[in-house]
Amino acid sequence: MVDIKLKDLRYLVAVADTRHFGKAAQRCFVSQPTLSSQLKKLEDSLGVQLVERQPGGAALTAAGEDIVARARRILEASEEVVALAQTHRDPLAGRLRVAFLPTIGPYLLPLVVPALRKALPRLEVLLFEYRTATMLEKLHAGEIDLGVLALPVPLDGLASRTLYHEDFMVALPQRHPLAARETLRIGDLKHESLLLLEEGHCLRDQALDVCHTARITEKQDFRATSLETLRQMVATGAGITLMPKLATRGAWGGGGVVIRPLAKPTPVREVGAIWRKSTARGPAIQAFCDLVIAHVP
Repeated sequence: MVDIKLKDLRYLVAVADTRHFGKAAQRCFVSQPTLSSQLKKLEDSLGVQLVERQPGGAALTAAGEDIVARARRILEASEEVVALAQTHRDPLAGRLRVAFLPTIGPYLLPLVVPALRKALPRLEVLLFEYRTATMLEKLHAGEIDLGVLALPVPLDGLASRTLYHEDFMVALPQRHPLAARETLRIGDLKHESLLLLEEGHCLRDQALDVCHTARITEKQDFRATSLETLRQMVATGAGITLMPKLATRGAWGGGGVVIRPLAKPTPVREVGAIWRKSTARGPAIQAFCDLVIAHVP
């Protein structure tokens, strides 16, 4: 019977992720010769080559690809065992790995982190920032425990909970004619040049959905990588944009930008939490969600 050690599977997964022995060794906090020799022993015990050693890198064999997929599930299960034990000892202690969309985290975290430290002092929250597709991948792979993003998303094996809804607002250059109005309608934005985030941001798709009934044209020669870039472009007079309400707080007020609400029925986005149904961190996740719901204006 082959005795497979979890650390050897971690080494193999690290090589799969980095495609490099040196980088994999750094990630696993071991020397490169140690990692390489342990993987060779694993290959010898399994009787199959898993990794192709190449100049300056590494590649997985077909067998390696198949085994890595299963190794990820084994490592995830081992982490769930540790988390389950932690939950039984103290369900509101230990690490909770939480990922946010770039269009949510910077604006939500200042509202909840001070309360989080006070209400859940034994919970160590590790924060990450990913776009939706990457967040879903890492959640399924067991690399994060909880994701906060815009709903709906595919929930294959996942559970979700709505945290809050937020209105979309219009960001205009300060001297724009529409800035004189207190409230705007989508129809008022007809023929305006719309500035949006680059492909891959769900906020881009949501803004396009809001504008699909009006003849609002996207500025084709510009794609922003962040909301701050959008703000700067609006301030220069390059166009207008739609922003979720939380993101219009702070720096968005002033600086050449005017924020105006949209008339009812106001378009909104749903922000929620998603997690694996099999997670052992259920109590901590629900406590985190309760805290967010209580502290969003």
